Amino acid sequence: MSKIIAVTMGDPAGIGPEIIIKSLAEGELSGASAVVVGCVQTMRRILALNIVPAVELKIIDKPADAVFAPGVINMIDEPLEDPQALKPGLVQAQAGDLAYRCIKKATALAMAGEVHAIATAPLNKEALHSAGHLYPGHTELLAKLTNSRDYAMVLYTDKLKVIHVSTHIALRKFLDTLNRDRVETVIEMADVFLKRVGFTHPRIAVAGVNPHAGENGLFGDEEITIVSPSVEAMKAKGIDVYGPCPPDTVYLQAYEGQYDMVVAMYHDQGHIPLKLLGFYDGVNITAGLPFIRTSADHGTAFDIAWTGKAKSESMAISIQLAMQLA
Repeated sequence: MSKIIAVTMGDPAGIGPEIIIKSLAEGELSGASAVVVGCVQTMRRILALNIVPAVELKIIDKPADAVFAPGVINMIDEPLEDPQALKPGLVQAQAGDLAYRCIKKATALAMAGEVHAIATAPLNKEALHSAGHLYPGHTELLAKLTNSRDYAMVLYTDKLKVIHVSTHIALRKFLDTLNRDRVETVIEMADVFLKRVGFTHPRIAVAGVNPHAGENGLFGDEEITIVSPSVEAMKAKGIDVYGPCPPDTVYLQAYEGQYDMVVAMYHDQGHIPLKLLGFYDGVNITAGLPFIRTSADHGTAFDIAWTGKAKSESMAISIQLAMQLA
């Protein structure tokens, strides 16, 4: 039996519904064992615009009822409070609430073993918060729903892979909370993750915090007091890890094949190089959950929502990767 992937709609006012249909309607994923959790009425509105390939929506109560066939998208309906009031491209509380409920439902299915992985379309954090769900993003929400203490965000492309020590936190606060325990945990998570996806002997680079990795304390001492001891501790455990590496060059070295993954210290240190090199095919993965979760590595793109202009490559790759890793 094929492993079933739950695909969550994300914010229905964004490009999520469009890129899900595009991903599952054609090409390698047509007929794939994916079940969409989202608002059926929203999907029907998108189909009526004739901006996506025509498909049949099969409404099911549970994943076991799905019939996987080309041209068919199986859906578990998670309805909006007022589907006709939804306006594309705008922050709306009911859209944020739907995105939350889709994740909650998909997580429950995964924890019960009814699906084997989750691929998420993007949500809007402002809409999520306006609905009363005060999470920084998918990563933290999924960690809460699964009671996961140690987790990390991975950005993944064929040629560059990055895992983050911190993500949705102010830079000033990051510097106050950086510690050896977290850095060592993320290095270990990087090693486990890479082995899970097929690297037999992963090579991991750890970026420094400061310019030029601190220049031996000239530009800050975090490399001396935190990063270097963490790297040495992980080397003692048998992990092939290097660092602290100058952040301005380590990503190019990894991109050219010297390392298999970079440990980034904070959000933009990891996101900027990966999005520059892999904006359309990058995938976001949450390491440390009880199940595989992947996501398109971009936002809701409200400016082009429901226009047919959205590119679906990242969403399609995230579904394919979820199937591969499940």
